[in-house]
Amino acid sequence: MEETCLLQLLCLTSLLSCTTNQAHLTVSPSSSQLFEDEFISLTCEEDDSSAGWTLRRNTTRRKMSQCGAGWGRSAGSSCIISVTVPWDSGVYWCESREGATSNSINISVTGGSVILQSPVLPVMEGHDVTLHCKTKTSSNLPAAFYKDGSFIRTEPAGHMTIRHVTRSDEGLYKCDITGHGESPPSWLTVTGTPTTTAPPPTLTPPTSAAPPPDSDHLHLVLTVLYYLVVFCPYFISTFIMVSLYRQRPTGNDLPVSMATAPSNQAEQRLAEDYDDIAAVSTVHHF
Repeated sequence: MEETCLLQLLCLTSLLSCTTNQAHLTVSPSSSQLFEDEFISLTCEEDDSSAGWTLRRNTTRRKMSQCGAGWGRSAGSSCIISVTVPWDSGVYWCESREGATSNSINISVTGGSVILQSPVLPVMEGHDVTLHCKTKTSSNLPAAFYKDGSFIRTEPAGHMTIRHVTRSDEGLYKCDITGHGESPPSWLTVTGTPTTTAPPPTLTPPTSAAPPPDSDHLHLVLTVLYYLVVFCPYFISTFIMVSLYRQRPTGNDLPVSMATAPSNQAEQRLAEDYDDIAAVSTVHHF
């Protein structure tokens, strides 16, 4: 009957854990199992003090009861149970006036002589976790450890360490000390490693990245062709225009040539006329 009630409480814990956390519940001493007549303090670590967080619990005797309403004593954001009793076993959580809930914690208070001290809060995947099996008077007696009802091993000092826990290590653990008895079962929760979002890639200017060698050669060839196509016609046309300009006759050369030609012709005619006159004169004397 007690194990059935405990499994029901564990199911309720899973449902409560799915809610949005705006406060975080911690417990001192940090153990999921306690002996009766012990002291325990539960604290709602609030992100928003104006939300009016209150510690609540579900037990096999009473559902949804508030700290100070027949159990515990409020002290600010904490609830103190000075003397624990077996019916304090149950699920504890913080709740705001708007109905938001925090993480939940399972606490088991036993009137027996053996408890299994295991982490109250979930263990991160990849971390180590140590389970302690102890009596009211001793914590280093040889103890046998079980998971989900199956025997694991016996530890001579009463504590078992699980290295680099994984999801497969999650389950219901208990221990047994010969001559003293068996502890209540305690659920070990393992959570995955939190993932971080990679920042978006930054865009770098094209000039900052060195292009591949083939791209360099292609770029150089295209640049040379571009200048050849653009500037070669300009140089060719300029050269032709300069050449034509230099071959064109100047204004001074034209008058000289024109004036010289008539002068030579006149002198030649005068010479011919002189020869004719000389010939006539010679004939006349004879």
